[in-house]
Order: sequence, then C-alpha cells, then structure tokens
Amino acid sequence: MNILVIGSGGREHALCWKIRQSKKVERLYCAPGNGGIAQMAECADIKVDDVELLLQFALRKKIDLTIVGPEASLVAGVVDAFTSKGLKIFGPSQAASLLEGSKVFAKEFMHRRNIPTAVYKIFDDSALALNFLKEAQFPLVIKADGIAAGKGVYVCADLKQAKLAIDEIMVQKIFGPAGDKIVIEECLQGPEVSVLAICDGKHFLVLPTAQDHKRIFDDDLGPNTGGMGTFSPSPLVTIEVLDPIITRIIEPAIRGMYQEGNPFKGILFAGLMLTADGPKCLEFNVRFGDPETQSILPRLQSDIVDLFLAACDGRLNDVRVKWDERPSVCVVIASGGYPGKYQNGFAIKGLDEIKDLDTFVFHAGTKKEGDILVTNGGRVLGVAAVGKSFEVAAAKAYNAVGKIEFEHMFFRRDIASKIRKEKSAYGHH
Repeated sequence: MNILVIGSGGREHALCWKIRQSKKVERLYCAPGNGGIAQMAECADIKVDDVELLLQFALRKKIDLTIVGPEASLVAGVVDAFTSKGLKIFGPSQAASLLEGSKVFAKEFMHRRNIPTAVYKIFDDSALALNFLKEAQFPLVIKADGIAAGKGVYVCADLKQAKLAIDEIMVQKIFGPAGDKIVIEECLQGPEVSVLAICDGKHFLVLPTAQDHKRIFDDDLGPNTGGMGTFSPSPLVTIEVLDPIITRIIEPAIRGMYQEGNPFKGILFAGLMLTADGPKCLEFNVRFGDPETQSILPRLQSDIVDLFLAACDGRLNDVRVKWDERPSVCVVIASGGYPGKYQNGFAIKGLDEIKDLDTFVFHAGTKKEGDILVTNGGRVLGVAAVGKSFEVAAAKAYNAVGKIEFEHMFFRRDIASKIRKEKSAYGHH
C-alpha cells in the first residue's frame, strides 16, 4: 500500500515509525514531514491545512490510506475532501472535528449528552464576560472557543488574571477569530490524565492511558506548553477508574456523535481530571496527542495499519490488539526560551550514539540543512524508552537524552518521577 501521513511533529514521526513496521506498506509519504521523518518517508512540502494540494498529491501518488496528525487539517475539512474522491482516510469529518475545533460546541455537546464536565458559561461579548466576573468564584478557567495551538486556556487565580485573559482573547484578539467566543468554567481539582480511543463511528477501542507533563519547568512550575514529556500507562487509571471513564465519557460521546448525524471516526482523545467526585472531561481532542503518542506507540505490538483500516471500514469490533505490558517514558527536549521566543538552526549532535533497542528518538522540530540536522521548532525531540518499570524506562530515556546536544537545549529532569508519590496519595480517596 501507499500511505500518506499528514503533519510535521513528533506525533507524526512516531506514526511513520510504527507504520513503517507494517508488511503492508510499500511507499510511505509525509506532508510536510521533518528531518527525522525524512529518514523513513518521502516528504512533500505541503502545508497541513492546504486541503486542495494534499488531495492532488494523494490522487497523483495513488495513496491507498491517509493518516491525519494535526487538528488543523481536520478542522480544515481534509477528511471530507478525501472521502468525496473515494480516498480512504483516517480521521473525523469537519463536522465531527468541532469537538476540538470549538470549545463552545464541545461544552454544549457534553451538556446534551450528560457527560461529566466543569460547570461553565459561554460569552461572545467581553463586557458581559467582565460583568460576570464580579460575582464569580475563583480560581476559574477561561478558554478561547477556537483552535489556539494549545495556548488558548487560562487558569485564573483572581479577578486581575481573569480580566487580562478576557482582554487578550476578546479585545487584543491574540488568537484571532478563535477568540470571538469564550468559555468561562469552574477550575476542577485533581490529577490530569489522557484516555485515547480509536473509533470507527460506532465501535471503539481504548488505547493504553498516558499522562502528560504540561508545564515547562520541573515540579510542574512555569507556563503551560504543548507537553514536556509523558509516560504510559497512567498508574492513576486503574480498572475501577477506567470503567466510569468509558461508560460515562467515551461511550456517550461516540454514541452521541453517531445519533446526532456526525459519526466519529478517528482518534477521540479525552483530557480528564480525576476529581473527588469522579472523572470529569476537561476537553476533547480529535487526534493523537503530542507527546502522548510518543509514549503509547512504542508499546503497540500489533500492526497499526490493520487498526487504521479496521477503523476506516467500520469493523473495529473484530480487531484484537496486543500491547507491551512494560511501561514507557518520553522526555521532550525543547529549545531554550520555549514556550516563549526561541531561536532555530542549531546543529543537533549525538543522535547516532543512541543504540539501546528499547529507546526511540522522535523528531518534532528538526530539519536537514545539507548533511546537518538542525533545530526547527520549540519542541525539538522526544526521547522515548520502554523498560520493565517506570524507573528503568526513565533511566533509559534520560541516558539517551544525555548523549544529545545542541545550543540552548532544555528539558525537564522529573518526567515520571512523581508516579510513586502520586500513586500513594491517590490511593486514599
């Protein structure tokens, strides 16, 4: 088969790496790809939201299956365009992608389908929103409605921070039209986990859980990022915790989208808070997480292409998937200054010294300049490792990280270190 992956980050590198292992693959393409992906796929310099060019490319290269990485492609309607030309593509339609593309749509959908989530109010007028704040209980969370590259969420401890959030989103419009509406909601307390399910419209398979470290500095300090590291599985999501997540959140979402005429095919990613009142849904994403994918896929032992095909053809209920029982840890290496301003173009050294078979380096922001690999993004690499315990996996990952160098390189030193403490604390609820 000829397979196309859309995207350019660490998630797409992990997808390409796993797809490459399938015997079904003849040619693998990635648009636009990156320096690491270029070592295993033919890269085409096409923007992820240029639906027309992507479609022409797929038709010209006789692509048998397309896998969509980023939400921007999905919200732009790439799945509808491909499907209308009879091409097989893994991902939700433009209408179903609103679960991520619009926080307002998602909150109203959760409310209709009785999916536990934070209490919320929606505003399209900044004066009314500011007025509401006078009576509001803090802390609270303010979210831009549309897609803001993971940055449109403000956790506000007091009135001053909340006013600033509304000003940036609705008045200064730093996220553009994504800030035409906002959601103001209660700030849920508890550990955060991610549960991903692969869906075919009616049936779904839950993937192993993962937990993400969002903040830039150790001990969860500093501003939020796209994710500085992950581990899988999350020890917090025991069978007793997973059961209500599936029956109250994942299943009603899949069933609800089907009943409302927008069947959900692709990856449904539930960002959850494990509160004292049980799991609640913070948000839905409509694609593989980044960097969660980099810690989940190294544990997949089945052929990923079979999974994608089953989801596209509506026969996920016939599929059995094998997972490595061992945990995995992924450490993200970023450019100094991220998530703020940072520089690109520094040479990356040491990658060829990493030889451990259970350690994988996924490129996120890299590109080739001549023969040299250079930095080209805020998050540069994700170093993932599988081991018989979290300690072993983390030690392998950090051992590999120690061999890599580039100027102003930065990473957290505590990925997965809280697991044992958190586990004992959470056991008392």
